[in-house]
Amino acid sequence: MTAPADMARWVQTFLEAQAAELDAASNTQLAYARDLQDFAGWLGHRKLHFSSATQDHVEGYLIDCEAQGLAKSTRARRLSAIKQLFRFGFEEGWRGDNPAIQIKGPGRDKRLPKTLEIAEVDRLIAAARDSGADTARNTCLMELLYATGMRVTELVSLPVSAARGNPAMLLVRGKGGKERMVPLSPPARVAMADWLTAWDAAQDLAKSKGIPPARFLFPSRGKAGHLTRHRFYTLIKELALRGGVSPAKVTPHTLRHAFATHLLAGGADLRAIQTMLGHADVATTEIYTHVLDERLRDLVLTHHPLAKDDDAS
Repeated sequence: MTAPADMARWVQTFLEAQAAELDAASNTQLAYARDLQDFAGWLGHRKLHFSSATQDHVEGYLIDCEAQGLAKSTRARRLSAIKQLFRFGFEEGWRGDNPAIQIKGPGRDKRLPKTLEIAEVDRLIAAARDSGADTARNTCLMELLYATGMRVTELVSLPVSAARGNPAMLLVRGKGGKERMVPLSPPARVAMADWLTAWDAAQDLAKSKGIPPARFLFPSRGKAGHLTRHRFYTLIKELALRGGVSPAKVTPHTLRHAFATHLLAGGADLRAIQTMLGHADVATTEIYTHVLDERLRDLVLTHHPLAKDDDAS
């Protein structure tokens, strides 16, 4: 294959190959596209091209990213995209080397994930159960998220077929198209059955108006056909306010963290949690042992009598 003359075509061809060969998730594709467009703009401003960029140029770009105050995680992701682009170019014969292959990334800040107390999760679910016309949908969303630890994209894009038949296990399609089974709690199954009843009624009404049936459990009139990640993010903030939980603590991912942390605290096996979360490496799941250790340490320091100052002595 002849190397494209313009950098935009380089990026497009690379992303198409990623999608075809690796079944890369759409969110990953979008992130790579943004990162590589930014790098292409940096090179173009200096009258450079992907075909002529050197290791010094890539390092110079990363230095500029750091000077802009970009987070370590963002810079690491950008370098990963650049490395994969140049590896693809090398394999296609577009250039004779990969100028980024020896560059080490900045690493990531090791921060423990934020989580929620069980009482806070209860208040969020209670708020969902008092959502007016959207009660059935919102309750199903919250119960499923907390019962399964799904990523928000996995949740909002669930096909309605996955919920049919009152399943005890839910088939989830995760990153890279990998599928996994996650068990459903009794409250989640009840919430899903209630929402399916409302869903079917809404679809029957739509059908009578000539509107084609929805494919997704949480449908939307938008381009994606299902509830968007952005809308769910704002929804969960609204539920936090209604439930008396600090909105700053609540994101879709904190519910995923709460699922894992509360399971671990209840004695669940780390490997089982890894499988349910869809982590490729158990090392990713092990971060929750550190979260639990910190919570237990705080509990001791707060409540143990020997940890308190004795003003009477």
